[in-house]
Amino acid sequence: MVGYGAEGLSLRPLGRTGLEVTPLCVGTGPLGNTPLAHARFVPLDDALATVRRVLAGPINFLDTSNNYGDAEVRIGMVLRELGGVPEGFVLETKVDRDMDTGDFSGDRVRRSIEESLERLGLDRLGLVHLHDPEHISFEEGVGPGGPLEALLALRAEGLIAHLGVAGGPIELLRRYIRTGAFAVVLTHNRFSLVDQSAEPLLAEAAELGVALLNAAPFGGGALAGSEAAKGFYAYRRAGRETLARIDALGAVCERHGVPLAAAALQFPMREPRIAATLAGCVRPQEVDRLIEHAGRPIDSELWDELGALIAA
Repeated sequence: MVGYGAEGLSLRPLGRTGLEVTPLCVGTGPLGNTPLAHARFVPLDDALATVRRVLAGPINFLDTSNNYGDAEVRIGMVLRELGGVPEGFVLETKVDRDMDTGDFSGDRVRRSIEESLERLGLDRLGLVHLHDPEHISFEEGVGPGGPLEALLALRAEGLIAHLGVAGGPIELLRRYIRTGAFAVVLTHNRFSLVDQSAEPLLAEAAELGVALLNAAPFGGGALAGSEAAKGFYAYRRAGRETLARIDALGAVCERHGVPLAAAALQFPMREPRIAATLAGCVRPQEVDRLIEHAGRPIDSELWDELGALIAA
């Protein structure tokens, strides 16, 4: 029987950063009312209570971004209550393009960092990802005056401690980590019970010594039983084949008396090449449920059946 639970969320090294994180991280995309396809409104009180719950432990890892709606503002309100980031806690954010103009220049990256520092109420940032670089060409991303040049300069100036890259297209992320500039890479919706297309990235990151973070193990809520996410996968309308696959996975879990959400969460957590798995929460109860799902005992027979479905 396998499960994590609060006692199983022991710290592990985050690659070569020197940081230590729990294998479970809470994402704040939905918490900030980011405009997603099936987003629901999250009241301020719920958001603040959720951040407080995360910062109280046992999870020591919180993920946010410049363009996650009001997420950074809401996190910053709680950090000001506490007098800063708690000792031993890891808060990561991301630099984003200008969502109105599409500008992703080095100047925009500096503004993104300034905005994040102000919202969070911090003087410097620990781990910062170049976010969604697929919106510009790789050559623009790494070229003179581009976002990577700016991030390296900001790190040299001491405003950023560690650099990561976070996005969708797997081959593009592989190109970025080959530059040697990034200690961490974050992939989303591409290593789950439904989709394992991030496998080449997992292999190359391990070979290069780059820590890998895996976000959205529930595919945007579909594998967690979210009513709002019904009919969706990865924030888009899902095709019949994907929906049939989700139904088949759910039926197998039901036969074993295990919530599909628990299996979906633990699937990437069982992968040794993944440093941490990120899942969004919008209420304190969802943080507790996340920890509960991580600790749910799952026998080898269920993993064998799920593995056969995945292989097929």
